[in-house]
Amino acid sequence: MTQPSLPELLHAAVTAVGGTERPGQVAMAEAVAEAIDDGAHLLVQAGTGTGKSLGYLVPALAHGERVVVATATLALQRQLVERDLPRTVEALHPILRRRPEFAMLKGRSNYLCLHRLHEGVPQDEEEGLFDQFEAAAPTSKLGQDLLRLRDWSDETETGDRDDLTPGVSDRAWSQVSVSSRECLGATKCAYGAECFAEAARERAKLAEVIVTNHALLAIDAIEGAPVLPQHEVLIVDEAHELVSRVTGVATGELTPGQVNRAVRRAAKLVNEKAADQLQTAAEGFERLMELALPGRLEEIPEDLGYALMALRDACRTVISAIGSTRDKSVQDEDAVRKQALASVESVHDVAERITHGSEWDVVWYERHEPRGGGAYRHSGASLRVAPMSVSGLLREKLFTDRSVVLTSATLKLGGDFNGVGASLGLGPEGAEGDDLPLWKGVDVGSPFDYPRQGILYVAKHLARPARDGDRKDMLDELTELIQAAGGRTLGLFSSMRAAQLAAEDLRSRIPEYPILLQGEETLGELIKNFAADPRTCLFGTLSLWQGVDVPGPSCQLVVMDKIPFPRPDDPLMSARQKAVEEAGGNGFMAVAATHAALLMAQGAGRLVRASGDRGVVAVLDPRLATARYGSYLKASMPDFWYTTDRNQVRKSLAAIDAAAKQAD
Repeated sequence: MTQPSLPELLHAAVTAVGGTERPGQVAMAEAVAEAIDDGAHLLVQAGTGTGKSLGYLVPALAHGERVVVATATLALQRQLVERDLPRTVEALHPILRRRPEFAMLKGRSNYLCLHRLHEGVPQDEEEGLFDQFEAAAPTSKLGQDLLRLRDWSDETETGDRDDLTPGVSDRAWSQVSVSSRECLGATKCAYGAECFAEAARERAKLAEVIVTNHALLAIDAIEGAPVLPQHEVLIVDEAHELVSRVTGVATGELTPGQVNRAVRRAAKLVNEKAADQLQTAAEGFERLMELALPGRLEEIPEDLGYALMALRDACRTVISAIGSTRDKSVQDEDAVRKQALASVESVHDVAERITHGSEWDVVWYERHEPRGGGAYRHSGASLRVAPMSVSGLLREKLFTDRSVVLTSATLKLGGDFNGVGASLGLGPEGAEGDDLPLWKGVDVGSPFDYPRQGILYVAKHLARPARDGDRKDMLDELTELIQAAGGRTLGLFSSMRAAQLAAEDLRSRIPEYPILLQGEETLGELIKNFAADPRTCLFGTLSLWQGVDVPGPSCQLVVMDKIPFPRPDDPLMSARQKAVEEAGGNGFMAVAATHAALLMAQGAGRLVRASGDRGVVAVLDPRLATARYGSYLKASMPDFWYTTDRNQVRKSLAAIDAAAKQAD
């Protein structure tokens, strides 16, 4: 029997989802099929509108081996599981003569825990948490959320937090979920047979396609305890996010609140001597944290080293004591023990990691605004440790024993794939070596005509932005641009403070244009309101640079207040930059400029989301036009028509606004 051709399969799938075939999608599908057949690695840049999910799903399904698809956002996971996969599987079934199964798999804490729900949370006496279901009609938001969760538990088939609409607070969810460390295990739990997390794992074991997130992929790779079934093909969508997600999973943190919680949980389970040892160590750590100043610790100060060793040793004693103690007077003892062990082991592991020391780790103090008062006034201080780089980890754990395809709209920075490749642990494209995986990069382009659909305007006449300085000239420029555009503006700011100051200033200057500000409402609600009224503007920071998809006339001006270099005092970024320089490289270009290029490419990508979109990306930072690195940053962005002429851009915005009003 002859194998069905890839064009035939792709045509059937595209028709089933109501799309249209595009040359870029066909080129992508062919490249993915070739990589899977050869067991090779591939980086694919596919512009917005290419239809890249079908570009990788069709060749993966046709090949017939088990595939894991890892994405960064909930929106794409939902699209894959609820829309693309069901329709594609049905469309390909008559041609392939099989119906591949697919499943979603997330970390355990994303699923409702029936033991927690029915038996309650092992109580921390000092936290004063109430019996969550005691009140018949609780008036607090927390109580209402918990009652809704109990009702939902009877209806849901998945127990997946993301299937609960509307959602609940993190605090409410923590009352009905457990981490993998806190889980009793299916065989020991009275609810093991009905467990939502276990059911999801079982479905994944039987599936040919498993959709998961970058965080679970990172845990699977880093922690050495496989949570994903064995698979032959890995597809990483939204791959520009992977390095930061893996870094997040590999980052450890210690706070006084976290340590004190471990003390409270362990105290009821161990002998007095072990409890006192941990209490004393916790007090010593807390005293140091009260004096901690934010910044990197290139060497661990002697007093901190002693405090961490005391904490580590006390945790070891407690872990050993918990393992040999049984106390039947403690209600639901197994759950209490697991929760206490999870807390103490978490503290032990971070203290041990920092104490042991590694030239590949960066350690720093961080301060947040303290929350609460009294005994909790120092809760804003934390001690953090993160890997200098995750490239070696990814090279070793990700690119062995399987074919890996990484795709995104932004993988080429400065005109090639090598910058992103290096961050993933890959050598230069085409380079071969004993420890370097061989890979290929393919840019399948975009269906959009960027030079005709968009303008890149750089406000060259403005003063260079100074850190935290007053930028009245930038606010004047922004006001005039919004007025010319008739609203319709997405403002992307390099800091939350800058976004807040701009919103406050412009709300008084141009009250006729409503300005929405990130943080004043949920992100979903803000984007919905922004899309609903073309006169509206939306201002915000990091998640808006990557998370807004508003085609049409509501978003015809995207403004970046300045080039989004990392802050000079960012401990991890500055450590990475210094390491590149010490190795003889250009630290600024390898770290700061690459970081900025990725964000600017993503931010500029918010403008053109459909073939009829028109508009302007305005960068209110003259360095994009004047600095040597400006050409590298521009080469990373869509190929818009470029100008520094402020009068020309105002005329263009007014014409786009007039055309949009006429279309309405």
